[in-house]
Amino acid sequence: MIKPQRLKKGDKVAIVSLSSGMLGDKEYLHKYNLGKKRLEEKFELEVVTMPNALKGSNYLYEHPQKRAEDFMNAFLDPGIRAIITSIGGDDTIRLLPYIDYEIIRNNPKIFTGFSDTTANHLMMFKAEIVSYYGPALMSDFAEYGAMYDYTETAIRELLFEGKDHFEIKKCPYWVNEDIPWDEENIGKSRKQIPDEKGYEIIQGSGTARGRLFGGCIDAFPMYNGTSLWPSPDQLKRNILFLETSEDYPSPEFLTYYLRNLGAQGILEQTVGIIVGKPAKEKYYEEYKHAYCKILKEFNREDIPVFYNANFGHCAPIGIIPYGIECELDTIQKKITLLESVVQ
Repeated sequence: MIKPQRLKKGDKVAIVSLSSGMLGDKEYLHKYNLGKKRLEEKFELEVVTMPNALKGSNYLYEHPQKRAEDFMNAFLDPGIRAIITSIGGDDTIRLLPYIDYEIIRNNPKIFTGFSDTTANHLMMFKAEIVSYYGPALMSDFAEYGAMYDYTETAIRELLFEGKDHFEIKKCPYWVNEDIPWDEENIGKSRKQIPDEKGYEIIQGSGTARGRLFGGCIDAFPMYNGTSLWPSPDQLKRNILFLETSEDYPSPEFLTYYLRNLGAQGILEQTVGIIVGKPAKEKYYEEYKHAYCKILKEFNREDIPVFYNANFGHCAPIGIIPYGIECELDTIQKKITLLESVVQ
């Protein structure tokens, strides 16, 4: 896997809307402005908003090729060093016919986002470029109160400093409160709740080392059978990182799809799993049961499973990089990236 160059002050970063176009809707433009301001003032980056990113929900739904055009042009622009998604959605897969993998492969750049953006991460994975399952503009950079220190630390230490042997620590708090996305709420902070459970090791022991692969499991069925979906041979010695969305998929759905990963032969290649905190902790215990049940069905009770990690549809979130060597240590309850994630 090819690692993009690290970020530095003054670099240009592109904002793209690759799924939902809500960033450009009148009622949400304040989110765009807040996120842009944070990137400029907190991280001292120059923001380049791609031409179609603010054209709104209706236009971008009707023109997936324009979303893909922004994505490809951001890679082609030699001045842009990173690409940040505005938000997730539900139809990024419609960009698939318009993607040029040679453009991505020949112009490696930092790319970050989560949720439906899993499709874009799979495009980068296919192009053999490391990408970063992490913050999006509207949900993370444009948090109404202060940006979370947990998220900011991950950005600075991984994407700017390129820290080697970065420990993905458990965030000591989480947020369960929703603040309506309305301009009058700028400056309001959500209540932080102590996360006393920490990392839970729901099965397995010892240590495991492998390369990270995963995303939002809700969206995986859209990718099966397409040119995006990797074969088990491409996922040898993987550590899966899996999370569920604010749609709160049922424990039955999770069971069915984990069983699908087993039937594909992917669980056979898996050496460990990291599970994201379920959104608002709904089905928290039920999801644990689903993982243990399916791993038992496929005789994988040996692999360590870390539960309650901070990525995806919980707040705050950190960064999980695709294709990077990672170690799970069940004795010390540590998740460690064994190499720098950027050049």
